[in-house]
Formats: sequence, structure tokens, C-alpha cells
Amino acid sequence: MQPDENAVQPDENTPRGLRAHLSRAQFSRAQFSRAQFSRALRWESGLAVVVVIIVVIGAAASPQFLTGNNFFNLGLSNGEIAIMTLPMTLIVISGEIDLSVASTLGMSSALLGFLWSHGWPMLAIFAVVAVAGAAAGAVNGLLVTRLGLPSLAVTIGTLALYRGIALIILGAKTVSNFPATYTNIGVSALPHTNIPYSIAIFVGLAVIFGVVLHATPFGRSIYAMGASKEAAMFAGIRVKRIKTSLFIVSGMICALAGVLWTFRLSTAVQDNGTGLELDVVAIVLLAGVSIFGGKGSIAGVVLAVIAFAGIQNALLLTNFNQEATGVVTGALLLASVFVPNAASFSNRLRALLAARRRAGGTPSARAGGTPSARAGGTPSAARRHSGPHRIIFARD
Repeated sequence: MQPDENAVQPDENTPRGLRAHLSRAQFSRAQFSRAQFSRALRWESGLAVVVVIIVVIGAAASPQFLTGNNFFNLGLSNGEIAIMTLPMTLIVISGEIDLSVASTLGMSSALLGFLWSHGWPMLAIFAVVAVAGAAAGAVNGLLVTRLGLPSLAVTIGTLALYRGIALIILGAKTVSNFPATYTNIGVSALPHTNIPYSIAIFVGLAVIFGVVLHATPFGRSIYAMGASKEAAMFAGIRVKRIKTSLFIVSGMICALAGVLWTFRLSTAVQDNGTGLELDVVAIVLLAGVSIFGGKGSIAGVVLAVIAFAGIQNALLLTNFNQEATGVVTGALLLASVFVPNAASFSNRLRALLAARRRAGGTPSARAGGTPSARAGGTPSAARRHSGPHRIIFARD
């Protein structure tokens, strides 16, 4: 991790709060790795149990669940979503979010179809689509880091913007005359295996993202930014540059997912991938990645992808109403936010109830006022106690 020449360095005038944040940001590499591993292990162990339960229930619900053909279809239908969860994981750990991932996929798909229909060679199209995805991510990153806008608002705006660009590029047209050489990638397995190409790409990218996040200074910088942006800046981390690069990588990965999605369906239309951003966010939060940043792991994301795909597949095999699968996604989102913070919510509730009991049990509150006020005296001194709203006045 190279120090930023423009970063502010702490001195004796640094506020005490920031010094505390800085001390936390500058702990040793070994301590950081052990703390992250310990927190992630607990959640990932629970996810592994959930995956086993899903497999058992799915096998009991349908004899087709554990077949090789079903596993192939499961991976095929969730490969692009799984790929988009990887850059989203890094962005959320850094303390931001990108809700434009599905719109970037759709825009890339539309651009692919438009260029192919105008006679462009496929390799040139791949290059243009990759640049377009990087540009889309750069717009998000620059608006967030250079203008200081919240990533939630920015990416909601670009979600609509990129979807509108896809509509302008392709309009109501449908392009489906792609070469079989490429469309076979979307629906075929790797030679001598039953693994779809999209899942193979996901596994390869997961290894790369896992190494970068957990075994490099760049990854430790991402965790530090999510834990405290101010402390990361005082530690010399290039916060703006790193966050911008994360959004650019996200745009390129989503463009790749758009190409795979187009080849799998053998069709390019302007609304490809509509609504997938909720599935991506649900998987990332289910993986134990904190929505507030600073916590998460790639192993958890891999387990969450398996759990999410298993749930969707089991519901499909049991003839569950597919129009109601949004209920499952919404429930997973709520559970993923609530469960990791259940202990905190419980502590806050207990503290609030205890404070109310103390306030309700104060003699002055039951009697309708302080003794000095009833006697007409003028309070001259006040002793404040630790309980909320308790002020006892002493008479002269």
C-alpha cells in the first residue's frame, strides 16, 4: 500500500476522534487478517449449513434436484448474476453500492446487437462493449468520488440512464442472428464436463477477486475504507482513486455478463437483464457483506450464490408460482440485513426499555414535578445523573 502524496498526515492538531480512527486503521497486517477471518468464518459456517439444508429439502421435494442435468441448468440460469456479484462485493465492502449493474448489462447487450446488425466483426464488438462498460463504471465512480454524491442516488440515476441508452441504441428491434460459434458458449458446457461456461468464468473470477481482496494491500485498503473513510485517508490510502477503479471494474464485468446473457438467449433486446440488480444485492448481503461496509468475503459470496440458486431452483421444480419469486428475493434481502444486526437491535431495545423504566420510576416524575418547583424555590445548582432525562435540583 503506497502512501498518497496528497493525503493529510496526522499531527498534534489532529482531532482525538480521528486519531482513534487512525490507530484502528494502522493495525498490523496479521491482526487485520485474523479479525476478518474470524468474523467471516462464523457467517460462512452458517451459510454452509443453509446450503446443506437447501440440498436436503430440494432432494426431498423433487427427484430431479440432484441430477446432473438440473445442476447444469441451475448454473446456466444464474451464471451472469453470479459474475456480477463479485465486483458488487468489493464496492459494498468499500462503503458504496452500485445499483446500475443490470442496466449496464442491458446496455452492453443492446450495443452488441446493434453493432452486429451493422456488420461489425465480433472481436471488435467485444472491445467496444468492454470500453462502454468501463465508461459506464467511470461515470458512476467519478460522480461518487469527485463530486461527493452518494452512490445510492448516483447509481439509481444511472440505472435509468443506461437503460434509456439501451432503448435509444436498439429501440424496439430484436437481433438474433448471432453465429452458432458464440451462442453455443451461452448454452453449452465446458468440454468433457457438465459445467456451463458462465460458471467456469465465475469460478475463475472468484479466485482472482478473492486473492485481490484477501491477500493484497489493495484488498486491505478496501476493508479500511469501508470501516472508516476518514481513517483510511489519514493512513495514506488513495480512497477516491481506489473507489473509482472499483466502479470501472464493475462496469467491465457487467459488460461481460451482458455478452454472456445475449449469447445464452441468442437475442439482443433493450430490456435484457431488467430487475437483476435486486438479485445481485440480495446475494451480496446474504453472503454476510455488511451494507455499511468494512466486512465480507468472497467465500461467503460463493456460498450465497449456491444458496440463492438452490432456493430458486427448488421452487421451480416444485411448481412454485414464478411470478411470486420476488417475495423470496425480498425476504432474503430483509433477512440478510436483520440477522447480522439482530444482536445490536436487541441491545438497543433493552437499553431503551431500561431507560424508560428508570425515567418512569423517578419520584419527581410520579409526583408531577421537582420538590423545589412545588415549594416555589429557585434552583441554583443541578446534578445530572447518568439516566436519561434525570435532573435533580438543590435549593439554596
